[in-house]
Amino acid sequence: DGAARTLLSIGRLSRGPPFGRAHGRFGLSPSGRLLLPAPRSQENADPQRTAFLLRKQWTLYSVSPLYKFSNARLRDYARLLSAFIAAEKQKGLAVEVGVELDIKVAVSSLPDLKGSDQDQAAILVQLSSRSPASPKNSEEKLVWSGWFCCVSGDELSENVPEDFTCLPLFLANGAESYTSIVGSWFQKTFDCSFCRLAISPLNLSWMAAMWTGCKVDKTASAMELVFSVPCLPQPLDISYAIHPEDAKALWDTVQKTPGEITQEEVDVFMDCLYSHFHRHFKIHLSATKLVKVSTPIASAHCDGIIKFLQSQYLTGVLMLLTELAISQIQ
Repeated sequence: DGAARTLLSIGRLSRGPPFGRAHGRFGLSPSGRLLLPAPRSQENADPQRTAFLLRKQWTLYSVSPLYKFSNARLRDYARLLSAFIAAEKQKGLAVEVGVELDIKVAVSSLPDLKGSDQDQAAILVQLSSRSPASPKNSEEKLVWSGWFCCVSGDELSENVPEDFTCLPLFLANGAESYTSIVGSWFQKTFDCSFCRLAISPLNLSWMAAMWTGCKVDKTASAMELVFSVPCLPQPLDISYAIHPEDAKALWDTVQKTPGEITQEEVDVFMDCLYSHFHRHFKIHLSATKLVKVSTPIASAHCDGIIKFLQSQYLTGVLMLLTELAISQIQ
């Protein structure tokens, strides 16, 4: 139905030629967008293969196209990255002070995380450790994970030279020291650049509206919006929780055409929430800054922190994040 398709097709909003002049991006134009059904390639995907990505806090980065990257050489890349981490560890950069760990690197493919046949398969990088004092057959501990993906990034892929691989979105979970080292190796090896990916209040409001329109279990948690109050000597946040069924009912009254969403509808949805809050608390949320959105589908923070909560909507959220990553590198 239209509500379920809302999130799954966000990557189809509007894109222009990569690395060219500015163009309309999602949330920036009042024109309507058609929302398409879930890509066929995802209909038979096994959610268990990506379940480990759920309920973890991921930090977002945008990545420029990788030069001379090959999916056939993932084992070689794991070996080379392992050697690079070992060299950095000698400098005291790769691990916490006073901790001696044997780091093992695994680089693998996640073929289920694609929005179309033209997308590159996602690439997962995992760092595991085992103390030298531990028995050789003891279980290794996962200490850091990161993955590159491109979900419905067709137009970017089509407009870069043949020697480049487009995986514009990178997500990391673990110590920043490992993120820095892995990022440095990829930048040196594939002549690419990493940049933190923030999420604007405008984009957060789109997420709130889109994720509200998705069907979830009746026992789902409330939708929560967090606002930061500016110009105060001490930081002050306002948390606004809405029952998911109430939020969905409001969105259903706002959305005019099933399968289509506009900036105007997002604005009306948020204005209704602001008016309700002002009626009860006499506080104008429009004078604050939206910094976090939490829904049963996912949660997102303006600092570029995301948490996925529903496997069936995973690729849909990634479409939206891929769109943001592409817009930042263009």
